[in-house]
Amino acid sequence: MKTLPLLICASLLGSVTVISSTAISPVQAASAVQSAQTDVATRVKALNALLAEQWQHTLQNSPEFATILGDLRYNDRWSDLSLAHAAAERQSTADFLKRFNAIDTSGFSDTDKLNQQLMVRQLKDSLKAYDLKLNEMPLDQMSGAHLALAGFVSSIPFDNTKEYEDYLARLKAVPQGFDQVIGVARQGMHDKMMPPKYLLEKVVTQIDSIGKPAGMDSVFAEPLKHFPKSVSEADQKRLHDEILAAIDNDVRPAYRKLGEFVARDYAPHGRAEPGVWDLPNGDAIYRYDVEQMTTTEKAPQQIHELGLDEVKRIEGEMTKIAKSQGFADLASFRASLKSNPKTHATSRDDILNRYRGYLAQMQPELPKLFGMLPKTKVEVVPVEAFREKEAAAAEYHQGTPDGSRPGQIFVNTGDFANRSVLTIESTSYHEGVPGHHLQISIAQTLPALPPFRQQAGYTAYIEGWALYSEQLGKDIGFYKDPLSDYGRLSDELLRADRLVLDTGVHYKHWTRQQMVDFFHAHSSEDEPDVQAETDRYITWPAQALAYKTGELKILELRARAKQELGDQFDIRAFHDEILGGGALPLDVLETRVNDWIAAVKAGKAPAHPVAVAG
Repeated sequence: MKTLPLLICASLLGSVTVISSTAISPVQAASAVQSAQTDVATRVKALNALLAEQWQHTLQNSPEFATILGDLRYNDRWSDLSLAHAAAERQSTADFLKRFNAIDTSGFSDTDKLNQQLMVRQLKDSLKAYDLKLNEMPLDQMSGAHLALAGFVSSIPFDNTKEYEDYLARLKAVPQGFDQVIGVARQGMHDKMMPPKYLLEKVVTQIDSIGKPAGMDSVFAEPLKHFPKSVSEADQKRLHDEILAAIDNDVRPAYRKLGEFVARDYAPHGRAEPGVWDLPNGDAIYRYDVEQMTTTEKAPQQIHELGLDEVKRIEGEMTKIAKSQGFADLASFRASLKSNPKTHATSRDDILNRYRGYLAQMQPELPKLFGMLPKTKVEVVPVEAFREKEAAAAEYHQGTPDGSRPGQIFVNTGDFANRSVLTIESTSYHEGVPGHHLQISIAQTLPALPPFRQQAGYTAYIEGWALYSEQLGKDIGFYKDPLSDYGRLSDELLRADRLVLDTGVHYKHWTRQQMVDFFHAHSSEDEPDVQAETDRYITWPAQALAYKTGELKILELRARAKQELGDQFDIRAFHDEILGGGALPLDVLETRVNDWIAAVKAGKAPAHPVAVAG
């Protein structure tokens, strides 16, 4: 905090209020205090206005994100994906950064200071990403534009005629968007910013599978299968015909053009090595990715060694379960599980119903762990067929802040006979409650935070919390079946493996086969997941490091709070403190919890939750 002027300090302390030989009256002193307070209030108002301006800029330039949040002002358009727009956005980001840096935060509350600091941090990170040319690889098998458009359909509202007409406009704009993607990809090819060749070949297959189905068989025709009553019969007929025409005349040709470009011009130039180190400036890119995804300064070597230690510890716990089941060692137990039909799904619906059952059993236990609870509901749905082969076992898509669209857990039901059911319980808690759904739904509605913090996306916090939530199921008394607890440990082992595998390929120059071999030796993952996960780490450098990094930090903070507070420690209050600031960088989270511990010890903060939201 900025030091108060000598005049005001002296007055507040009841000391002599003399500068030179002139005495200052109490009225003058009070006026000076009021002036200082007015100055702070003016600067805080300016900060909040600039935050609001930047947020509106974000929504206007990210129409899909706005739609997801329930803001439908830009519901008839896609983001501008062109190189020219990316350059313009870099300039806008630099301009915003200059304006936020110019705000004097002396005298601000801790919350207002943090708002400014987090925005500055976010803007600086965006500039680094652009300067490293990370935008020049727009196509991959996990989240490329071809997948993003098709997968986005489930997040669009279709409640009235206007929303269908907005969708029609979006479909007609797909060719322009894909032309922009091709332009960016060509620039990346020129700059040698290329994904691995073998993964781009998978992209060709994906594009073909999305673009080939015609008419009502297209994923883009899904909204035509369930018109709401608010749309008249005449409009239903018109929109049905116009949307099908747009699919066949605009969308499918755009996919065909994109697929031909990737197959003929782009994929053949894909990089040969799986590691990001093979890119120009690859080591700097990986250092940036590690910093972004972990929000720490940990070096790749340190993370690699931590991963090996965690793998050893977790496998020790798994071995205890193996021996309790009558097996001599972990390897023989793993082998038996792979051939045991009882540990595999019997149908697609079997997988979905297991997820729903575990979420239902956790729901009534939440008040024992939290003071704040989410208002938004969550539902379990199958992953779309066009991305089953490359999709993770499960993933969460957030609902709208007002709860009008529920959160969704997309579950991969493909190749069900080869999918183990042992990890479904832990994954249910991870993706749903008390994991992603609870955390994100609460963050979206925290009243004291500006929108950019309600929607913050720090991966180490978000994924760390979700992994920590798997352990909360154990804390509350679930995983009663030893095999289900083994599944929980298998999921935790996967996150420890990631520390080794991600640093292995991007820092230690491992081959893909080395990754697969380590996976086979140190996991219980099904073969489809081994292959998909390996490709995922290659595609998203450092993203896989976030889970364990965040979970270990939360566990460290909980242990510290229990030790410091003793009988004053309440698990609900601790969780509410972790969740009450929205997603945060881990260093900021640690400061927040340390301050809370000190406040509880001093009697200045409640040791127990004081309210239940929702």
